[in-house]
Amino acid sequence: MTTQQQERTLVLVKPDGVRRSLVGEVIARIERKGYVVTSIKMVQPDRATLAKHYAEHEGKPFYEPLLEFMLSGPVVAIIAEGNRVIEGFRKLAGTTDPTTAEPGTIRGDLARDQGTKVVQNIVHGSDSVESANREISIWFGEVK
Repeated sequence: MTTQQQERTLVLVKPDGVRRSLVGEVIARIERKGYVVTSIKMVQPDRATLAKHYAEHEGKPFYEPLLEFMLSGPVVAIIAEGNRVIEGFRKLAGTTDPTTAEPGTIRGDLARDQGTKVVQNIVHGSDSVESANREISIWFGEVK
């Protein structure tokens, strides 16, 4: 017998995904996988929000270019729920490098290597329950 592990995750459709009108495609893939979108909003993130979200990367060479990219346009923040949704969405998203991401994944099918300082790979997904809780509180406040 398998134990159900209901979880929530934060999914961000990054500025490149919003610019390329891929929000609907990302949501459709989440829903086709059987996950439920429970909250969604489009925001123009500010530096303070992004600094909290990417705090673990502060001081790394890609930190400032990453913030600049994420400030370059609107972001769609999504809370998705479902059994093992954190692991499942990360598999659905594909590896962070769009050139090597498997076909059939969001990044493998939709992202392209732009040759920029920061990888522009359409989406972000939380990597653990702890990260999901922290990230959801940053983007949505304390949502249950």
